[in-house]
Amino acid sequence: MNIVCLDLEGVLVPEIWIAFAEASGIPELRRTTRDEPDYDKLMKWRIGILKEHGLGLKEIQDTIKKIDPLPGAKEFLDKLRAKTQVIIISDTFTQFATPLMEKLGWPTIFCNTLEVADNGEVTGFKMRCEKSKLTTVKALQSIGYETIASGDSYNDLDMIKAGKAGFLFRTTDKIKADFPELPAFEEYDDLFNAISESLDK
Repeated sequence: MNIVCLDLEGVLVPEIWIAFAEASGIPELRRTTRDEPDYDKLMKWRIGILKEHGLGLKEIQDTIKKIDPLPGAKEFLDKLRAKTQVIIISDTFTQFATPLMEKLGWPTIFCNTLEVADNGEVTGFKMRCEKSKLTTVKALQSIGYETIASGDSYNDLDMIKAGKAGFLFRTTDKIKADFPELPAFEEYDDLFNAISESLDK
């Protein structure tokens, strides 16, 4: 029994924080897990910048409403879900993900939660579990699934390497150079074909 685990941002939808950096005019917020492997450090830094600029959840959600899935992402996901079980495992937050899941046809997503004050200020975040992507694929394996994973960032590498097969998708040249053993794809058709071949093994 197989299950495919996909990252969300950069794989199926644009990077939320990059979109918000552009909408808010704060270039520092363009920094993502492609640049900073330590997610805890990255999020605390982001929350500090939001506080400094007096921005809260509403402003980020207003940007998210305007974000559409990457071209071809929904079709890829629909085709994949017709073939096997798929779970999106993301370090994003339920407050960000819900409108994007609607546009993707409500796939299953495992993600985290923001801590938000009554006035809308983002005060912290609650991770679902430690090393959430790796922990999740290990849990799936423990109940009889073989996992196949794909993602684009440093925080995806553990789940990509832990399974039956794993693929980089639209990642950086640095990550490709650092992990040459991982197949890397740029097009959904190529990723679909690679996953399909792995499912058949």
